[in-house]
Amino acid sequence: MLTMVDPRLPDSAGVVSAAVLDALRSRDGDHRLDRLGAALADADPYGLDLHLALYVCYELHYRGFADVDPEWEWNPALLALRAQLERRFLAAVRDEVGPIEDSATAADEMAKLAVEPADGTGVSYLLRDGGTWDQLREYFVHGSLYHLKEGDPHAFAIPRLTGQAKASFVAIEFDEYGSGHGSRVHQQLFADLMDAAGLDSSYLGYLNDVPGVTLAVVNLMSLFGLHRRWRAAAVGHFAATEITSPPGSARLVQAMERMGAPDACALFYREHVEADAVHEQVVRTDVVGTLVDADPRLDRDVVFGIRARDVVEGRLAQHLLTSWDSGRSSLLRPLD
Repeated sequence: MLTMVDPRLPDSAGVVSAAVLDALRSRDGDHRLDRLGAALADADPYGLDLHLALYVCYELHYRGFADVDPEWEWNPALLALRAQLERRFLAAVRDEVGPIEDSATAADEMAKLAVEPADGTGVSYLLRDGGTWDQLREYFVHGSLYHLKEGDPHAFAIPRLTGQAKASFVAIEFDEYGSGHGSRVHQQLFADLMDAAGLDSSYLGYLNDVPGVTLAVVNLMSLFGLHRRWRAAAVGHFAATEITSPPGSARLVQAMERMGAPDACALFYREHVEADAVHEQVVRTDVVGTLVDADPRLDRDVVFGIRARDVVEGRLAQHLLTSWDSGRSSLLRPLD
């Protein structure tokens, strides 16, 4: 079962994350956050130190941490530091996305996502065609940093939407939360998957074990969701997730069938093959279509959200493929 024990703070990964963690352990730690200018300027925008600090800051808006004063969620000094981390990360993502063409539209972008290449490559293809059970278990560990809070980052966008876009967005999220059945909540299904694979199913159980590129995937969702300015980018990210999920999930089901994986592992991805195929049409027409029809100025932000997701997901995929190709674990600490 999905445990409800508040997670512990992780270990630090550098100067920035250490300052954040030290502050959170203190009730008067604001001053610790005021001397990080040089460290922030030098921080790798995709590195573990920056993204661990940012992930911890965001986690205060989710479930928080054991023995951390809940008042830190809205602490002005911590929010000011978080804004600096966000700016550095977002600037790097924008640089990789590059200029968005005047002719680009959300409708065209989503149509491209819906076309599967005949000779596709990537992590799900590798796992389907020749991956190992150890590699698949590592893939689960990376995924746990998102899937054990699946639905939550995108849910922040709900109060920022109106009309049909909001109603349809909520309808999709209702499925993510098990359509009213706790045992079918996608977070719970992934916890069941982790248990079946012999992995730690506790919330944030592997926060100390994943690289910065893994945390960046989740941090991008939190950044978009927590800023009204980026509500359309959050919707674009959400749309891309729903559109690309069914084929990728189908390949992972095939991988597990080939490996003889426990059925509880395949169940999570079978759910996404079926549910997200329906969600795709709803998100394209009733969420994104309605949103940009009501306010055409948001069209480019939807495109940005789609392309930004591709940037961070692509970096994680490359890390996995490079690590496995060289015979190394993709985690900071290999699994037993």
